[in-house]
Amino acid sequence: MNPIATPPPASSVESMMYALSQLFLTPVLIVIALLFLYAFFALGAFSLQAWQRRRGEPAAFELIQMSLRAPALPLSELEAEAVTRLEFVRIVTRVAPMLGLVATMIPMGPALQALGAGQLGDVAGKLAVAFSAVILALLASAITYWIANVRRRWYARDLMFIENSVQGVKS
Repeated sequence: MNPIATPPPASSVESMMYALSQLFLTPVLIVIALLFLYAFFALGAFSLQAWQRRRGEPAAFELIQMSLRAPALPLSELEAEAVTRLEFVRIVTRVAPMLGLVATMIPMGPALQALGAGQLGDVAGKLAVAFSAVILALLASAITYWIANVRRRWYARDLMFIENSVQGVKS
């Protein structure tokens, strides 16, 4: 009998919670991997947009282009569009560390069981998964946090430019 496969003697509720928590490790690791890949995709898109903005290419100034295509569009709708464009990257910024913590805690139970059974190789394997997951999650969060903050500044400047342009036309 493998002592790592069975939960420690406990009540049926505790055993059920232990078993249930173990079911979430693979899905959480998959989501962390996807968020990590997304962070690098977002970084590539961000880098391209930054390069285009430096060159003054109109396509990189999304809100200004929307305003030019629909001059009657209220500023509040442009602000809502900016929030929408930032939404997913901001969600990744917040969710990735939470999932990293989950992916750290799930293997800790089996690691502690293996430690109690004197199986140090199994402890090392479980801890490697736990710490690798949190590292990838934190990297994804750090990258998307930076992107979200710089884009928020860009959108704020673009909205100020649009607002000043509209006020200049009305004067």
